[in-house]
Amino acid sequence: MRLRIATRRSRLALWQAEHVMARIQALESGVTVELLPLSTRGDELQEVTLARAGGKGLFIQELEKALADGRAELAVHSMKDMPAELPHGFALAAITEREDPRDAFVSGKWPRLAELPAGSVVGTSSLRRQAQILERFPALEVRPLRGNLDTRLAKLDRGDYAAIVLASAGLKRLGLASRIRSVLSIEESLPAAGQAALGIECLAVRGDVLAIVAPLADPVASACVRAERAVNQALGGDCTIPLGAYAEQSGERLRLRALVASGDGRRIARAEASGAFPEPELLGQRVAEELRRRGAAEILATLAR
Repeated sequence: MRLRIATRRSRLALWQAEHVMARIQALESGVTVELLPLSTRGDELQEVTLARAGGKGLFIQELEKALADGRAELAVHSMKDMPAELPHGFALAAITEREDPRDAFVSGKWPRLAELPAGSVVGTSSLRRQAQILERFPALEVRPLRGNLDTRLAKLDRGDYAAIVLASAGLKRLGLASRIRSVLSIEESLPAAGQAALGIECLAVRGDVLAIVAPLADPVASACVRAERAVNQALGGDCTIPLGAYAEQSGERLRLRALVASGDGRRIARAEASGAFPEPELLGQRVAEELRRRGAAEILATLAR
C-alpha cells in the first residue's frame, strides 16, 4: 500500500510530515510512504496578518484539496492551525504526542521579556500572544511577524525587532532550542488551542487509512487538545480571535484554562475548570460558557466590528 502525505513546504512542516512518515513506516513494514509538498495561501501571503488574510485555515485548504482529489491520502498539520470544525467528509485520524506547548522568548540581547526597555519592538504572528504581552508590559510595542520559522529568526537577527515570541515546540523540533533565551510559563502566556500537537487528517471514508494511523494517537494529548478546541468551537470556531486554551491531565481528570482577549490586552476574560478525562468536549463547553459570563462575548463583539 502507498500513502502520500500532503504537507506545507516550510522546514518545520516538512519535519512534521517526515516525523509522521517515520512512525508509520516503523509500524507498517508493508506501507510505502511519500511526501507531497505543497504551497499554501497562508505561506504566500507574507505581508498581511493572518487575521486579515482569512485565518490559519489558509494553511490547511490546499492540503485538504489534495486529499479530496486523490493526490494524497494523509495531511499533517500543526493542531493550532486547524479550524475548530473540519469540512464535511474529512476526519482527524490522530493527534500525536505533544511537544512543549509553551511560548518562547527569543532575543539576541535581552534574556527575558520583563527586561526589555520601554518602547522595545516585539514581533509575533499571534493576536493571543500580543494581547498577553501588552497586558503585562503595555510600554512595549508589538508588531506583526510573518514568515516561516527561519524567516522570523532572520528578521530578528537583522534588527527588525528587539525580541520575538515563538512556539517552543517548533524551535525544539528543528534543533534550534539554543535560540530560546527564556520560556514563558503557562501563566505568563497561555498557549493556543492545540499548540505543539500534530494532527493527521484524511478522508472520513478511508477506513483503511484511519486504521493505519490510529496507533499514532496519544490518548492524553488527544483529550487535552479536544478540550481546548471545544472552547474555540463553542465561541465561534474562528482561528483569528485572541484565544488561549490549555488542558493538562490531573490524575483521572483534565484541568482546562482558557482566555479571550482584546488585541491591545486591555480586556481579558479568563476561566478554568476541571472535568472527566473521557469527556473533554463537555469540559471545553463549560469553560467557554464561563468565559462568556466573564465578558468574552463583549470582547468578541468588539473584535468583529
